[in-house]
Amino acid sequence: MSQDRCIYLDNSATTYTDPRVIEEMLPYLSEIYGNASSQHFMGRQALKAVDEARAKIAKAIGAKPSEIYFTSGGTESDNWAIKGIAQSKVEKGKHIITSCIEHPAVMKTCESLQKQGYEITYLPVDNEGIISLDDLQKAIREDTILISIMTANNEMGAIQPFKEIGAIAKSNGIVFHTDAVQAVGNVPIDVVKDNIDLLSMSGHKFYGPKGVGVLYKRNGLKIGRFMDGGEQERNLRASTINTPAIVGMGKAIEIAVEDMAKNNAHISEIRDYFVKEVIANIDEIYYNGPKDNSKRLPSNANFSFKYIEGESILMHLDMAGIAVSSGSACSSGSLEPSYVLLSIGVPIEVAHGSIRFSFGKNNTIEEAKYTVEKLVQTVETLRKMSPLYNK
Repeated sequence: MSQDRCIYLDNSATTYTDPRVIEEMLPYLSEIYGNASSQHFMGRQALKAVDEARAKIAKAIGAKPSEIYFTSGGTESDNWAIKGIAQSKVEKGKHIITSCIEHPAVMKTCESLQKQGYEITYLPVDNEGIISLDDLQKAIREDTILISIMTANNEMGAIQPFKEIGAIAKSNGIVFHTDAVQAVGNVPIDVVKDNIDLLSMSGHKFYGPKGVGVLYKRNGLKIGRFMDGGEQERNLRASTINTPAIVGMGKAIEIAVEDMAKNNAHISEIRDYFVKEVIANIDEIYYNGPKDNSKRLPSNANFSFKYIEGESILMHLDMAGIAVSSGSACSSGSLEPSYVLLSIGVPIEVAHGSIRFSFGKNNTIEEAKYTVEKLVQTVETLRKMSPLYNK
């Protein structure tokens, strides 16, 4: 990595922890360290802090505090939501509807249920990564027990019509779960108005700590217990409560919602500049995902560069002090092309040359300019080495 510069453009993988969040957490690591399930005064202090964080998170998405359940992160929340409904609704049926571009936490969970006899319908997406509401309507059956569609995609930033999906689910008496890990803090969400029954989120995506997440579950909705053990989280999710991380997540979501409009305006300005400059200076590329910014996360820019490998671009940018991703962080170890990009029609040989740039609230226009400069140089260098490039 460059010794004089460090530009972090992988905020979709994880954000840094805001110093205000760390400050909020510190007392619960060193002073108020009691177990929140304990009855003594130290335990009661910890539990009070957990309850306050629960209220902050509920307020951020229009929920009730009693509908917030803490988990270890988005992956656990997705697993719990889908498997929990499969368990509690098995008498109604074994049919689940999802999309072909979901995060691996949803895709792998559905694959696991298929092995147990459940039938999964994977809805296709258009060339910008958006599902068709008509396709959704046609896929619904009498034995459909769950619709699980992400709010926004982790690779290309496509925002699904989740409000319309919620309305369709409600009108058909079907549970609606949305993986909102990429959306919370970036997209306004109201679980009541949007008819969302289950929602997954993760603290480290909006400048909170890693290792803590939430499953929102609408009151009255029955769901299977995910982990056996103690009686934490109203006897539905066993495990010692992670008080410091929960406190941090509560503070982080409070800041994220308060600053959402300001942050989105700043981040999208940088992203839009970056996209314009990349398209103007590099030929034979694909700009993956929605072209309409209202349908795309403000932080996301995903490009495929013909004739070269994404991993090579990543390494060259890394040596220039620029951190990016060649796909989802959860599948970056795979040599297979992104199933998300293949789903929107990117040719397999081009999908191998893809890079996700995801901007954050601390990035600057200067950093975007430097990244464009180094990206242009990198693509030119790698294409000269490629036997497929004829210019």
